This record gives sequence, structure tokens and C-alpha cells, in this order.
Amino acid sequence: MAKLTMKDILNRMLNHENLSREEMKEILIGITQSEFPTEQITALLTGLQMRGVTVDELLGFRDGILETGVPAILNADRYIDVVGTGGDRKNTFNISTTSCFVIAGAGYKVAKHGNYAATSVSGASNVIQHHGIKFTDDVDKLNRSLNEAGIVYLHAQLFAKAMKFVGPIRKALQFPTIFNLLGPLVNPSQPQCQLLGVANLDQMRLYHQVYQKIGIDYGIVNSIDGYDEISLTSDFKVTTNQYERIFKPQDLGFEIAKPEELVGGATEEEAAAIFDSVLENHALPAQKNIVLANAAFGIQVLEKGQKSIEECIEVARESIDSGAALRTFKKFVELNS
Repeated sequence: MAKLTMKDILNRMLNHENLSREEMKEILIGITQSEFPTEQITALLTGLQMRGVTVDELLGFRDGILETGVPAILNADRYIDVVGTGGDRKNTFNISTTSCFVIAGAGYKVAKHGNYAATSVSGASNVIQHHGIKFTDDVDKLNRSLNEAGIVYLHAQLFAKAMKFVGPIRKALQFPTIFNLLGPLVNPSQPQCQLLGVANLDQMRLYHQVYQKIGIDYGIVNSIDGYDEISLTSDFKVTTNQYERIFKPQDLGFEIAKPEELVGGATEEEAAAIFDSVLENHALPAQKNIVLANAAFGIQVLEKGQKSIEECIEVARESIDSGAALRTFKKFVELNS
């Protein structure tokens, strides 16, 4: 393939042409080799955002990030990542991260990929680090955590080397770019299962097509009132390999939650206290229910849809009520501090 020039790429963007998966991969690799000036990368990211990103364009950047990054080779056949796209600006507590420990407490394997908060008080890496965890890309340590605690944490900045090349540009632009969509797709262990929360139905359609091309077991969830997880504050939509359906909280035996019951607090300490309270089983009923709902749909993905969602809720509930989720977290802290 002839060497791509950014001039050609930008002209094609101006003509409303789409870029191929291979071209996007080459562009991403070029960015990591400092081939393009900042102004041209800024123009590309802005153009993609205004036009809308295609499935192949997103997959091309994903290929480039995984190729230029550090892989996390895990010795397990089947494990899940539970993650949100972020950017719903709702400042919820760490629902995905808490759900991961509930899933691991139920005896499943989890490889949680995360980062520091971008638009909320506390991201996954904030709450994990708050408990004294040291992030690592040491494969032996990662596998020990996965095998002995059932869960491993992959701090994005240690693995996706490409991200540091665009960090200052993303900060300066102050609007979401294709890189916001990539976060959930570049888990360096490339899990076979993923539960993804998205902030709107356009994103749900995009990721549904992406996951079908990647060929993994997935669940994509969106609360109709704009949360990028199952918030129980309204009806919510779920799309998986098996079905597409709108649920009401009452369908699953849950009360409707109030938005203020989901807030992650004003400080990292407050967010961590909510996380702890769910695992210790003395959280607000709404906080526990929200984690149960998200964990249950994750478990259903792991079970390839063979278990009903009601059964999966009971498995998640047992993980919290029996203390298994808390024991899993304590073991994780012990192995990773």
C-alpha cells in the first residue's frame, strides 16, 4: 500500500469519504511514530467527530492501539470485562468496578480494564489505587491475581502506548473523539466476553456491529434516561448475542432508583466508601440493586445466555450476601498491594 499522507486523508474526509480499517491502523501507527504534526491530527479527530465514525474506522484504530501497545497474556479460557464508555457526565459511583468484584466473587474470571476519571470524580483506577493497589504490567503478577483472586486489574496507561501521543490534543479539544469510543475495545488481554455500558442508542448500534465483527460474547446496556450503565432510574435497553430487549426495573424485581442514590460523591474518598459499602453489604438498597443488575447481565454474557436473568441476579446476590465478593476483593488487595 502506498504511504498515506495526511493531506490525502484530510482531502478524503472533506469529500465525505470513509477510510478503510487498514488505513486507520496505519494512521494510528504513524501517530505513534510522530509522523504527523499536531494540527493535522487535530483536524482528523475533529473531522471524524463531525462526520461520525464507521465500524471499520474504529476497528482500524483499535488494531493500531493493540499492535503498538503492551499485550496482557492471561492464562484463562474465559473471562469478562465490565466497562462503560464514560462521558455520560452523571458522576455515578464505581458501578462497573464494583460489579466486577461481585462477578469474581460468584466464581467467574474477570479482567477489568480501566483508567483514571475523565468526567467523574472517581474512575476505576482511582478507586482501585485508593485501596493501595500498585498497577503492573508484569504478566506473572497479573496471572497470579487472576488465578488466586479470580480478578485482575489492567490500568490502561501501562498498556496502550499510543494514548500518550494524543493525550494533549484530546485535552485541548475538550470534546469527545474517536479515542473515547476506543477505551472499551482495547483491553490488552482481549477478553472473550464484555459487558459494555453506553450513553445513547447510536453508540449501542455502533458497538453491536463492532462486537459482531470481533466475534466475542457481549452485552451492551443503556439506560433510556442517558446513563451508560443499568441505573434502574428508568427503563433500560440490553443488546446481546442472543436478544435485544427493553426492561423495566420492576421486571427484575427492583424498585426504581432515584438519581441522587447513584452519585459517587464529591471526593475520591466518598466514592471509595460507596464501593466498600456495597461489597460489605451495608449500602443503600438502590446502590446494591444497581450493582446486582449490572453484575447479573455480565454473568449472563459469561453463561452465553444459557441462564435466565433472574437466575443471574440470584447468583450475584449470593456473591454479596455470602461475603464472597468482599473476600475476593480482600484477596485481590493482598495480592496487588
